[in-house]
Amino acid sequence: MRLRTRTAYAFLTPYLLVFLTFWIWPIANSFWLSFLNTRSANWTFNPRMTWGRLLVDPAFANALWNTLLILVIQVPVMIALATVLAVLLNSPILKARGLFRFAFFAPVVVGEVAYAAMFRLLFNEFGIINKLLVATGLASIPWLSDPNAAMAVIIIALTWRWAGYNAIIILAGLQSIPEDVYEAATLDGVSKVRQFFYITLPLLKPVIVLCVVISVIGTMQLFSEPFLITNRGGPGQATETLGLFLYRQGFGAFNFGYASAIAYTITALAVAISLLNLWLGKERE
Repeated sequence: MRLRTRTAYAFLTPYLLVFLTFWIWPIANSFWLSFLNTRSANWTFNPRMTWGRLLVDPAFANALWNTLLILVIQVPVMIALATVLAVLLNSPILKARGLFRFAFFAPVVVGEVAYAAMFRLLFNEFGIINKLLVATGLASIPWLSDPNAAMAVIIIALTWRWAGYNAIIILAGLQSIPEDVYEAATLDGVSKVRQFFYITLPLLKPVIVLCVVISVIGTMQLFSEPFLITNRGGPGQATETLGLFLYRQGFGAFNFGYASAIAYTITALAVAISLLNLWLGKERE
């Protein structure tokens, strides 16, 4: 048994060495950097220049506000839309269900640069969205130059990209619900609407919570959309998120200590919000 154990660990050793070198060590080193003032020639231990700055930096507060705003608006809308899509994709009367499932999942496969360019073309001043608004008698909207409109574009883009992905996950949960439950409810005269709210949603609760947690983690790290669609969080910093702010501090200002503190703040917030969602979604007696 000892020989087998040693043999097993011998096979695991190369992976563990790579894991420690490229995963554990950067995380530990980043945590140490978060306490250093890296703006001076000689890096010195000065948490007030990193963690202390988080409390008084208006740029960080703005990025935090933008991130939480997207989280509060986009994630619930996307999860609700994904749930409706999953129910429709699971309908036995829907023809070519496989084709529709692929079509709604396809946006995840599209490259970030390509889909960002598509949304910039759709929502620019002379894009098709404004042309449709003018054609219907409405005024065109400066989507990419107005702060509120730019935030709306980010939310629309995220919903378009990830609603289908979450719908497929929820669809898998739907297909695990026994048909006997619905048959018994139908025999008891329960309408389809009541079945959805009193049978489908409660049984889907663990899957929906999983989708919410995944979405929360993704939103807290959001970078590509504000960087590519609204030109690095523009107009101004109206759509700058925590992920983009971290990038700007680390690779724009080369303030690695402050960027590391931001990174750990993002991680702590993502963990806290995810744990809150898990607690809220926990089954009660």
